[in-house]
Amino acid sequence: MPVNSFRHRHTVLSALAVLITAAGCSSADDSASTAVPSPDAKVTELCRNLDEALPAKVDGESRDDPEPASELTAGWGGVAIILRCGVERPPKMADPKVANGNDADAVPGGVNGVDWLMETGDDDVQRFTTANREAYVEVEVADGRDSTGVLIDLAPALKKAIPEGIAF
Repeated sequence: MPVNSFRHRHTVLSALAVLITAAGCSSADDSASTAVPSPDAKVTELCRNLDEALPAKVDGESRDDPEPASELTAGWGGVAIILRCGVERPPKMADPKVANGNDADAVPGGVNGVDWLMETGDDDVQRFTTANREAYVEVEVADGRDSTGVLIDLAPALKKAIPEGIAF
């Protein structure tokens, strides 16, 4: 009987080892993580509308939302493209140097009817924040990719869900 008892324990331990290994290698480990904004109720509703309007693909990348799951965040291609809705107004948006075109790190512009503030960080991630809309939406584009396709693909959803106006 000691042999059977050993085999049973060995089988149980092997099964536990497989479960622990599988849990440690879950697909959640490969997903992006991002901070979820906490806007007021009006902006949260606008962001929910945006979440419903967002495309399944952006710049050729399939939707792959970051963790934790939220209607205020979306992603495409893992960490390649991350969107956060309801973020705070970027300080650079109020900087007169930016408005005058005298700031190399932040540039205002527009793509397909959506105004943006573009900022480039030290880590070569481009950050775009909507301007002249009732909610601030931030899009981070990594991998040194051309952001034009990203902004073109997101414009219809932004125009549909986030009305023009001033966000507070």
